[in-house]
Amino acid sequence: MAVLTDRPPAVATPARRRHAGRSLVSRVLGYATLIFFGLVFLYPFVIQLGNSFKTEPDASANPLSPLPDPLSLAGFERIFAGTNFPLWLGNSLLVTVLVTAGRVFFDSLAGYALARLRFRGRAWLFATVVAVMAVPPVVLLIPKFLVLNQLGIYNSYAGLVVPLLADAAGVFIMKQFFESVPVSVEEAARIDGASVFRTFWSVVLPMARPALITLTILSFQGSWNEFPHSLVAVQDPDLFTLPRGLADLVSGSLGKGSQYPLKLGAALLATIPVAIIFVVFQRYFVRDANDGSDKG
Repeated sequence: MAVLTDRPPAVATPARRRHAGRSLVSRVLGYATLIFFGLVFLYPFVIQLGNSFKTEPDASANPLSPLPDPLSLAGFERIFAGTNFPLWLGNSLLVTVLVTAGRVFFDSLAGYALARLRFRGRAWLFATVVAVMAVPPVVLLIPKFLVLNQLGIYNSYAGLVVPLLADAAGVFIMKQFFESVPVSVEEAARIDGASVFRTFWSVVLPMARPALITLTILSFQGSWNEFPHSLVAVQDPDLFTLPRGLADLVSGSLGKGSQYPLKLGAALLATIPVAIIFVVFQRYFVRDANDGSDKG
């Protein structure tokens, strides 16, 4: 049975029209502002891409033009034929894979210990980890060199890898995640006879996939782009990683001329692996760590 009401239909009053107009203008201005700053942010990358495919005279005459005229691959040919780029790439891949795997493993172990194990000095140790995060990395360069030299691993692959196998930020991320995991899950595993490490490895760690992926992305990006550490860890050109090698190129090791196509092409190639990793795993990057415990 239909119910009749005396309510009149909504009428677009002048006040409502003005409010809708202001809302539309605000939205358009907001999108226009975002697009503007987005273009400003992307412009240097477009310039890098365009200059990578230019000839040397064209890049020197029109460095801010994103369109190569003519299109040339001479810069990339010189990268692989006239520099040690393949060697730097191999060194960076080796160091980055080892450091990323080490950070994921050791940071997870340390984070779980600080979150679940009860031992004397635990609070003091965690406070030290947080304090280390506030120390500027440049302050540690000379102490790093002295320690590496005393340990006998200066100017070696071990010197590039070992000091980076754990970091305070990763420990902090994993500790915060493990504290969100219900204790009842671990108690059930211990009742079944699982040891502390078995509980960590087989029960808690598989639930930490969002945090582990975030840590993997940060570790890969940080170790791939690490320059200050390589500066004090090695001097042998055969041990240079990509950041160290690119810095050598920028400093003019190849002689005279701007050599924009070569330098920017090498920088473009060095950016690709990090971009691929981030694009593939970006949906996990900002995921709430509680998703892991909900799935468990």
